[in-house]
Amino acid sequence: MEKKPIIVNSHDVICDTEYSIWVDNLKQSYRNAQANAVLKTNFEKLKWYWNVGGELVTRKAEERWGSGVVEQVSLDLQAEFPNSKGLSADNLWAMKRWYSFYAEKFRDEKLVRCVQELYTSDSQIYNDAIVRFPDSFGLVPWGHHLDIIRLSSTLPEAIFYIKKTIQEGWKRPVLQRYLKSKLFNNQSGAISNFKEQLPIRQAELVQEITKENYDFGFVELPPDYTEHNLEIALEKHISRFLMELGNGFAFLGRQKEIIVDGVSRRMDMLFYHVRLHCYVVVELKAVRFEPEFAGKLNFYVNAVNEILKRDGDNPTIGLLICSDMKQTEVRYSFKGLSTPIGVATYDNVQIAEIEKELPSIELLQQKIKQLESQLSDK
Repeated sequence: MEKKPIIVNSHDVICDTEYSIWVDNLKQSYRNAQANAVLKTNFEKLKWYWNVGGELVTRKAEERWGSGVVEQVSLDLQAEFPNSKGLSADNLWAMKRWYSFYAEKFRDEKLVRCVQELYTSDSQIYNDAIVRFPDSFGLVPWGHHLDIIRLSSTLPEAIFYIKKTIQEGWKRPVLQRYLKSKLFNNQSGAISNFKEQLPIRQAELVQEITKENYDFGFVELPPDYTEHNLEIALEKHISRFLMELGNGFAFLGRQKEIIVDGVSRRMDMLFYHVRLHCYVVVELKAVRFEPEFAGKLNFYVNAVNEILKRDGDNPTIGLLICSDMKQTEVRYSFKGLSTPIGVATYDNVQIAEIEKELPSIELLQQKIKQLESQLSDK
Protein backbone atom coordinates (compact mmCIF):
# COMPACT_ATOMS: atom_id res chain seq x y z
CA MET A 1 0.00 0.00 0.00
CA GLU A 2 1.35 3.43 -0.96
CA LYS A 3 2.37 5.66 1.93
CA LYS A 4 0.30 8.78 2.38
CA PRO A 5 2.09 12.14 2.33
CA ILE A 6 2.97 13.33 5.81
CA ILE A 7 3.70 16.92 6.79
CA VAL A 8 6.59 17.31 9.24
CA ASN A 9 5.95 20.66 10.87
CA SER A 10 9.26 20.86 12.73
CA HIS A 11 11.08 21.55 9.46
CA ASP A 12 8.11 22.32 7.21
CA VAL A 13 8.96 19.36 4.96
CA ILE A 14 6.53 17.31 2.84
CA CYS A 15 7.45 13.68 3.47
CA ASP A 16 5.69 12.23 0.42
CA THR A 17 6.27 8.83 -1.22
CA GLU A 18 9.12 10.13 -3.40
CA TYR A 19 10.85 11.62 -0.36
CA SER A 20 10.52 8.35 1.58
CA ILE A 21 11.95 6.32 -1.31
CA TRP A 22 14.82 8.76 -1.68
CA VAL A 23 15.73 8.65 2.03
CA ASP A 24 15.45 4.84 2.01
CA ASN A 25 17.90 4.76 -0.90
CA LEU A 26 20.27 7.05 1.03
CA LYS A 27 20.07 4.69 4.00
CA GLN A 28 20.85 1.69 1.82
CA SER A 29 23.75 3.45 0.13
CA TYR A 30 25.08 4.37 3.58
CA ARG A 31 24.90 0.71 4.64
CA ASN A 32 26.88 -0.24 1.53
CA ALA A 33 29.43 2.46 2.26
CA GLN A 34 29.77 1.18 5.84
CA ALA A 35 30.43 -2.34 4.57
CA ASN A 36 33.08 -1.21 2.10
CA ALA A 37 34.65 1.07 4.70
CA VAL A 38 36.29 -1.92 6.36
CA LEU A 39 38.85 -1.83 3.55
CA LYS A 40 38.59 1.72 2.25
CA THR A 41 37.27 3.85 5.10
CA ASN A 42 38.10 7.33 3.92
CA PHE A 43 37.53 6.69 0.21
CA GLU A 44 34.08 5.16 0.62
CA LYS A 45 32.98 7.74 3.19
CA LEU A 46 34.02 10.65 0.98
CA LYS A 47 32.50 9.05 -2.08
CA TRP A 48 29.21 8.81 -0.20
CA TYR A 49 29.54 12.44 0.96
CA TRP A 50 30.12 13.48 -2.65
CA ASN A 51 27.09 11.59 -3.93
CA VAL A 52 24.84 13.00 -1.20
CA GLY A 53 26.02 16.51 -2.04
CA GLY A 54 25.34 15.77 -5.69
CA GLU A 55 21.82 14.54 -5.00
CA LEU A 56 20.98 17.54 -2.85
CA VAL A 57 22.05 19.75 -5.76
CA THR A 58 20.66 17.87 -8.74
CA ARG A 59 17.36 16.94 -7.10
CA LYS A 60 16.89 20.55 -6.01
CA ALA A 61 15.81 19.05 -2.71
CA GLU A 62 14.86 22.31 -1.01
CA GLU A 63 12.57 23.32 -3.85
CA ARG A 64 10.97 19.88 -4.01
CA TRP A 65 10.47 19.06 -0.32
CA GLY A 66 10.85 22.32 1.57
CA SER A 67 13.52 24.59 3.05
CA GLY A 68 14.15 22.29 6.02
CA VAL A 69 14.82 19.17 3.99
CA VAL A 70 18.52 18.96 4.86
CA GLU A 71 17.73 19.03 8.59
CA GLN A 72 15.01 16.40 8.10
CA VAL A 73 17.29 14.10 6.09
CA SER A 74 19.85 14.42 8.88
CA LEU A 75 17.27 13.37 11.50
CA ASP A 76 16.15 10.41 9.38
CA LEU A 77 19.69 9.18 8.81
CA GLN A 78 20.72 9.61 12.45
CA ALA A 79 17.62 7.73 13.59
CA GLU A 80 18.63 4.83 11.36
CA PHE A 81 22.35 5.00 12.20
CA PRO A 82 22.52 6.43 15.77
CA ASN A 83 26.18 5.49 16.32
CA SER A 84 27.49 6.98 13.09
CA LYS A 85 29.30 10.30 12.89
CA GLY A 86 29.12 12.77 10.05
CA LEU A 87 25.34 12.75 9.57
CA SER A 88 24.59 16.10 11.18
CA ALA A 89 22.74 18.78 9.25
CA ASP A 90 25.87 20.95 9.27
CA ASN A 91 27.85 18.15 7.66
CA LEU A 92 25.15 17.55 5.04
CA TRP A 93 25.26 21.25 4.16
CA ALA A 94 29.06 20.92 3.89
CA MET A 95 28.61 17.99 1.47
CA LYS A 96 26.40 20.18 -0.71
CA ARG A 97 28.93 23.07 -0.65
CA TRP A 98 31.77 20.67 -1.46
CA TYR A 99 29.99 19.19 -4.47
CA SER A 100 28.73 22.57 -5.67
CA PHE A 101 32.22 24.10 -5.53
CA TYR A 102 33.52 21.64 -8.11
CA ALA A 103 30.46 20.64 -10.16
CA GLU A 104 30.15 23.64 -12.47
CA LYS A 105 33.91 24.12 -12.68
CA PHE A 106 34.39 20.51 -13.76
CA ARG A 107 32.12 21.15 -16.74
CA ASP A 108 34.34 23.95 -18.03
CA GLU A 109 35.84 22.57 -21.25
CA LYS A 110 38.96 24.69 -20.80
CA LEU A 111 39.74 22.75 -17.64
CA VAL A 112 38.99 19.23 -18.90
CA ARG A 113 42.66 18.15 -18.90
CA CYS A 114 43.19 19.50 -15.41
CA VAL A 115 40.07 17.70 -14.19
CA GLN A 116 40.80 14.42 -15.95
CA GLU A 117 44.06 14.10 -14.00
CA LEU A 118 41.98 13.63 -10.85
CA TYR A 119 40.59 10.36 -12.19
CA THR A 120 42.45 7.06 -12.52
CA SER A 121 40.70 6.20 -15.79
CA ASP A 122 39.37 7.96 -18.87
CA SER A 123 35.77 6.92 -18.20
CA GLN A 124 32.88 9.38 -18.37
CA ILE A 125 33.13 12.08 -15.69
CA TYR A 126 29.39 12.68 -15.65
CA ASN A 127 26.87 10.06 -14.55
CA ASP A 128 23.16 10.93 -14.86
CA ALA A 129 23.95 14.64 -14.52
CA ILE A 130 25.98 14.04 -11.34
CA VAL A 131 29.72 14.65 -11.60
CA ARG A 132 31.53 11.40 -10.83
CA PHE A 133 33.58 11.29 -7.64
CA PRO A 134 37.26 12.02 -8.44
CA ASP A 135 39.35 9.00 -7.37
CA SER A 136 42.14 11.12 -5.92
CA PHE A 137 39.70 12.93 -3.60
CA GLY A 138 39.49 9.74 -1.55
CA LEU A 139 43.15 10.16 -0.59
CA VAL A 140 42.50 13.47 1.19
CA PRO A 141 40.82 13.70 4.63
CA TRP A 142 37.40 15.37 4.91
CA GLY A 143 38.62 18.27 7.03
CA HIS A 144 41.27 19.07 4.42
CA HIS A 145 38.58 19.23 1.73
CA LEU A 146 36.55 21.71 3.75
CA ASP A 147 39.57 23.97 4.27
CA ILE A 148 40.43 23.83 0.57
CA ILE A 149 37.00 24.91 -0.69
CA ARG A 150 36.75 27.55 2.03
CA LEU A 151 40.08 29.22 1.23
CA SER A 152 40.44 28.57 -2.52
CA SER A 153 38.83 30.70 -5.22
CA THR A 154 39.52 28.78 -8.43
CA LEU A 155 39.60 25.18 -9.61
CA PRO A 156 43.36 25.16 -10.43
CA GLU A 157 44.07 26.51 -6.95
CA ALA A 158 41.94 23.85 -5.24
CA ILE A 159 43.43 21.04 -7.33
CA PHE A 160 46.92 22.35 -6.53
CA TYR A 161 46.29 21.89 -2.79
CA ILE A 162 44.64 18.48 -3.37
CA LYS A 163 47.72 17.26 -5.25
CA LYS A 164 50.16 18.76 -2.76
CA THR A 165 48.34 17.16 0.18
CA ILE A 166 48.61 13.77 -1.52
CA GLN A 167 52.21 14.17 -2.70
CA GLU A 168 53.61 15.79 0.43
CA GLY A 169 51.42 14.07 3.03
CA TRP A 170 50.40 17.41 4.56
CA LYS A 171 48.71 17.32 7.95
CA ARG A 172 45.78 19.69 8.35
CA PRO A 173 47.72 22.46 10.20
CA VAL A 174 50.36 22.42 7.45
CA LEU A 175 47.70 22.69 4.75
CA GLN A 176 46.00 25.55 6.60
CA ARG A 177 49.30 27.42 6.87
CA TYR A 178 49.93 27.12 3.13
CA LEU A 179 46.35 28.07 2.27
CA LYS A 180 46.54 31.20 4.39
CA SER A 181 49.95 32.17 3.00
CA LYS A 182 48.56 31.76 -0.55
CA LEU A 183 51.23 29.26 -1.56
CA PHE A 184 49.47 28.63 -4.88
CA ASN A 185 49.91 32.25 -5.95
CA ASN A 186 53.63 32.17 -5.11
CA GLN A 187 54.38 28.73 -6.53
CA SER A 188 55.71 29.72 -9.93
CA GLY A 189 59.01 27.97 -9.18
CA ALA A 190 62.58 29.21 -9.27
CA ILE A 191 63.75 31.24 -12.25
CA SER A 192 65.58 28.59 -14.23
CA ASN A 193 66.86 27.21 -17.51
CA PHE A 194 65.34 23.78 -16.82
CA LYS A 195 63.22 23.81 -20.00
CA GLU A 196 66.28 24.51 -22.13
CA GLN A 197 68.62 22.01 -20.48
CA LEU A 198 66.37 19.05 -19.59
CA PRO A 199 63.89 16.80 -21.43
CA ILE A 200 60.39 18.32 -21.33
CA ARG A 201 58.84 15.92 -18.80
CA GLN A 202 61.84 16.02 -16.47
CA ALA A 203 62.01 19.81 -16.75
CA GLU A 204 58.37 20.05 -15.62
CA LEU A 205 59.03 17.78 -12.64
CA VAL A 206 62.17 19.67 -11.62
CA GLN A 207 60.35 23.01 -11.93
CA GLU A 208 57.61 21.66 -9.64
CA ILE A 209 60.03 20.85 -6.81
CA THR A 210 61.45 24.38 -6.67
CA LYS A 211 59.92 27.57 -5.32
CA GLU A 212 60.28 31.18 -6.31
CA ASN A 213 60.74 32.11 -2.65
CA TYR A 214 61.59 30.09 0.47
CA ASP A 215 60.29 30.91 3.93
CA PHE A 216 63.17 30.81 6.44
CA GLY A 217 61.03 32.01 9.34
CA PHE A 218 62.18 29.04 11.42
CA VAL A 219 65.76 30.34 11.83
CA GLU A 220 67.07 33.19 13.99
CA LEU A 221 70.23 35.06 13.04
CA PRO A 222 72.15 38.16 14.17
CA PRO A 223 71.48 41.43 12.29
CA ASP A 224 74.79 41.23 10.37
CA TYR A 225 74.58 37.50 9.64
CA THR A 226 76.74 35.93 6.96
CA GLU A 227 76.31 33.06 4.53
CA HIS A 228 78.16 30.88 7.06
CA ASN A 229 75.65 31.79 9.80
CA LEU A 230 72.78 30.97 7.46
CA GLU A 231 74.22 27.56 6.57
CA ILE A 232 74.70 26.60 10.21
CA ALA A 233 71.19 27.72 11.15
CA LEU A 234 69.61 25.73 8.30
CA GLU A 235 71.61 22.63 9.21
CA LYS A 236 70.56 23.04 12.85
CA HIS A 237 66.92 23.09 11.73
CA ILE A 238 67.40 20.61 8.90
CA SER A 239 64.01 18.94 9.45
CA ARG A 240 62.22 22.26 8.99
CA PHE A 241 64.43 23.12 6.02
CA LEU A 242 63.59 19.80 4.35
CA MET A 243 59.90 20.51 4.89
CA GLU A 244 60.30 23.90 3.24
CA LEU A 245 62.19 22.41 0.30
CA GLY A 246 59.42 19.86 -0.20
CA ASN A 247 58.93 16.13 -0.27
CA GLY A 248 61.70 13.95 -1.72
CA PHE A 249 64.85 15.80 -0.62
CA ALA A 250 67.48 13.75 1.27
CA PHE A 251 70.19 15.80 3.00
CA LEU A 252 73.74 14.57 2.26
CA GLY A 253 75.70 17.24 4.09
CA ARG A 254 76.87 20.84 4.52
CA GLN A 255 80.19 22.05 3.12
CA LYS A 256 80.36 18.80 1.18
CA GLU A 257 83.87 18.29 -0.13
CA ILE A 258 84.57 17.47 -3.75
CA ILE A 259 88.13 17.23 -5.07
CA VAL A 260 88.88 18.47 -8.57
CA ASP A 261 92.46 18.07 -9.91
CA GLY A 262 93.74 17.65 -6.38
CA VAL A 263 92.06 20.84 -5.14
CA SER A 264 89.44 20.58 -2.39
CA ARG A 265 86.20 22.43 -3.10
CA ARG A 266 83.23 22.62 -0.76
CA MET A 267 79.58 22.98 -1.74
CA ASP A 268 77.27 24.78 0.69
CA MET A 269 74.74 21.93 0.79
CA LEU A 270 74.22 18.75 -1.17
CA PHE A 271 70.95 16.84 -1.46
CA TYR A 272 69.64 13.86 -3.39
CA HIS A 273 66.06 13.92 -4.65
CA VAL A 274 64.66 10.42 -4.30
CA ARG A 275 61.72 10.94 -6.66
CA LEU A 276 63.72 12.61 -9.43
CA HIS A 277 66.77 10.37 -8.89
CA CYS A 278 69.26 13.19 -9.08
CA TYR A 279 71.71 15.18 -6.98
CA VAL A 280 70.74 18.74 -6.05
CA VAL A 281 73.51 21.23 -5.27
CA VAL A 282 72.25 24.12 -3.12
CA GLU A 283 74.30 27.28 -2.80
CA LEU A 284 73.26 29.91 -0.25
CA LYS A 285 73.95 33.63 -0.45
CA ALA A 286 73.09 36.14 2.27
CA VAL A 287 73.28 38.93 -0.31
CA ARG A 288 71.58 39.87 -3.58
CA PHE A 289 72.28 37.73 -6.66
CA GLU A 290 75.49 38.47 -8.55
CA PRO A 291 76.23 37.01 -12.02
CA GLU A 292 79.38 35.24 -10.85
CA PHE A 293 77.28 33.12 -8.46
CA ALA A 294 75.82 31.25 -11.45
CA GLY A 295 79.31 30.37 -12.72
CA LYS A 296 80.35 28.89 -9.40
CA LEU A 297 77.16 26.83 -9.14
CA ASN A 298 77.66 25.66 -12.74
CA PHE A 299 81.13 24.43 -11.73
CA TYR A 300 79.75 22.41 -8.80
CA VAL A 301 76.95 20.86 -10.87
CA ASN A 302 79.43 19.74 -13.54
CA ALA A 303 81.79 18.36 -10.89
CA VAL A 304 79.02 16.34 -9.22
CA ASN A 305 77.98 14.98 -12.63
CA GLU A 306 81.54 13.85 -13.33
CA ILE A 307 82.51 12.56 -9.87
CA LEU A 308 79.38 11.51 -7.93
CA LYS A 309 76.69 10.80 -10.52
CA ARG A 310 76.23 7.11 -11.31
CA ASP A 311 74.36 5.08 -13.90
CA GLY A 312 70.65 5.48 -13.24
CA ASP A 313 71.01 8.99 -11.84
CA ASN A 314 69.44 11.83 -13.79
CA PRO A 315 71.45 15.01 -14.49
CA THR A 316 72.39 17.00 -11.39
CA ILE A 317 70.54 20.26 -10.87
CA GLY A 318 71.73 23.40 -9.11
CA LEU A 319 69.68 25.70 -6.92
CA LEU A 320 70.95 29.07 -5.75
CA ILE A 321 69.00 30.67 -2.89
CA CYS A 322 69.86 34.31 -2.24
CA SER A 323 68.36 37.23 -0.32
CA ASP A 324 67.21 39.07 -3.44
CA MET A 325 67.66 39.16 -7.23
CA LYS A 326 66.96 40.97 -10.46
CA GLN A 327 65.36 38.60 -12.96
CA THR A 328 67.09 40.10 -15.99
CA GLU A 329 70.51 39.60 -14.40
CA VAL A 330 69.63 36.00 -13.60
CA ARG A 331 68.48 35.21 -17.14
CA TYR A 332 71.56 36.82 -18.70
CA SER A 333 73.69 34.66 -16.39
CA PHE A 334 72.08 31.49 -17.77
CA LYS A 335 73.24 32.20 -21.33
CA GLY A 336 76.09 29.92 -22.31
CA LEU A 337 75.49 27.50 -19.41
CA SER A 338 74.62 23.90 -20.26
CA THR A 339 73.71 22.76 -16.75
CA PRO A 340 70.17 22.94 -15.29
CA ILE A 341 70.18 25.74 -12.71
CA GLY A 342 67.49 27.62 -10.80
CA VAL A 343 67.67 30.79 -8.74
CA ALA A 344 65.28 31.60 -5.87
CA THR A 345 65.06 34.00 -2.95
CA TYR A 346 64.35 33.63 0.76
CA ASP A 347 62.77 35.84 3.41
CA ASN A 348 61.34 35.98 6.96
CA VAL A 349 64.63 35.23 8.74
CA GLN A 350 64.15 36.10 12.41
CA ILE A 351 66.69 38.68 13.60
CA ALA A 352 67.98 38.05 17.13
CA GLU A 353 67.58 40.90 19.60
CA ILE A 354 71.21 40.97 20.66
CA GLU A 355 70.80 44.36 22.33
CA LYS A 356 69.28 42.61 25.33
CA GLU A 357 72.52 40.69 25.84
CA LEU A 358 74.66 43.87 26.01
CA PRO A 359 75.19 45.70 29.31
CA SER A 360 73.27 48.95 29.78
CA ILE A 361 75.00 52.38 29.75
CA GLU A 362 74.36 52.71 33.48
CA LEU A 363 76.05 49.36 34.14
CA LEU A 364 79.07 50.34 32.04
CA GLN A 365 79.41 53.65 33.89
CA GLN A 366 79.26 51.82 37.20
CA LYS A 367 81.99 49.37 36.07
CA ILE A 368 84.20 52.29 34.99
CA LYS A 369 83.82 53.99 38.37
CA GLN A 370 84.69 50.75 40.14
CA LEU A 371 87.80 50.35 37.97
CA GLU A 372 88.87 53.98 38.60
CA SER A 373 88.37 53.48 42.34
CA GLN A 374 90.51 50.34 42.31
CA LEU A 375 93.29 52.14 40.42
CA SER A 376 93.24 55.15 42.78
CA ASP A 377 93.58 52.85 45.79
CA LYS A 378 96.76 51.49 44.34
